[in-house]
Amino acid sequence: MHVLVTGGAGYIGATTAAALLEAGHEVTVADDLSRGHRDAVPEGAAFVEVDVTDPLAIDAVVVEGFDACLHFAALIEAGESMQHPERFFAVNTAGSATLLEALIRHGVERFVLSSTAAVYGDPDAIPVAEDAALRPTNAYGESKLLVERMMQWHHDIHGLRTAALRYFNAAGASPGRPERHDPETHLIPLVLQVAAGQRDHISVFGTDYPTPDGTAVRDYVHVADLADAHVRALERLDEHGQLVCNLGNGRGFSVREVIDAVRQVTGHDIPVVEAERRAGDPATLVASSARAATLLDWRPGRPELTDIVADAWEARR
Repeated sequence: MHVLVTGGAGYIGATTAAALLEAGHEVTVADDLSRGHRDAVPEGAAFVEVDVTDPLAIDAVVVEGFDACLHFAALIEAGESMQHPERFFAVNTAGSATLLEALIRHGVERFVLSSTAAVYGDPDAIPVAEDAALRPTNAYGESKLLVERMMQWHHDIHGLRTAALRYFNAAGASPGRPERHDPETHLIPLVLQVAAGQRDHISVFGTDYPTPDGTAVRDYVHVADLADAHVRALERLDEHGQLVCNLGNGRGFSVREVIDAVRQVTGHDIPVVEAERRAGDPATLVASSARAATLLDWRPGRPELTDIVADAWEARR
């Protein structure tokens, strides 16, 4: 298939573009490089620098002809979304509507969305399954949920074959493609910055959660495993007109466990400063990926936290 990968110069998008090439697909990456990196685009992929929220610009790309689109282009920081929700609805929601309009106009039949566990908000039960209540607690999650709802309508009315992949904490790295956000807010790269001497300490927000060590527990899934799941979802849209799957490790790791894993991998001491809980942070978020195992035949290939951290450390070095 000839696949359009929007946001394919970003952390997950570029890793998935490489996985698509390895699977034998033809790939065109579309990215405005506002938060992505040109050097992350894999060799062998065509590249177009374009703002996918610009109707005329993205139409000029889609008209070239594609079998499918994998959509990663988005703003992703939940905290930022609560300061500037208008940006998230403009880029994530309205931008996706613009893209979908172009795809329908030019006969693209398959669409895979890089979605998020933020659509669940604060879940009632752990692990979180796909039938859990959808009640985002931040504008980021709401902006993605609205895209999922648009996908349903496009499937029902236009026959677009769609997959929404809701993942938890992307982590690790593939060779040459480290996690690079500016500013960085994700725990593993922040702790690695301490190991690299770029930060004095790591702050731990909340040590009194109802968890084994009192710190928040999250589900970390290797970015290469996420890329594999996207390729599998794309290829299974021939037999499934719609897919909604969680992608997670299936295990939770606490903040202290992440810090200890970084100490073990890097051999560096990681000074810790304890701080108060952040408002809205749930104690535990862990995915059930049973549906992905059944429908995509997908399971994490690198589920161990030390392996995830080691790959992230090696890539950033």
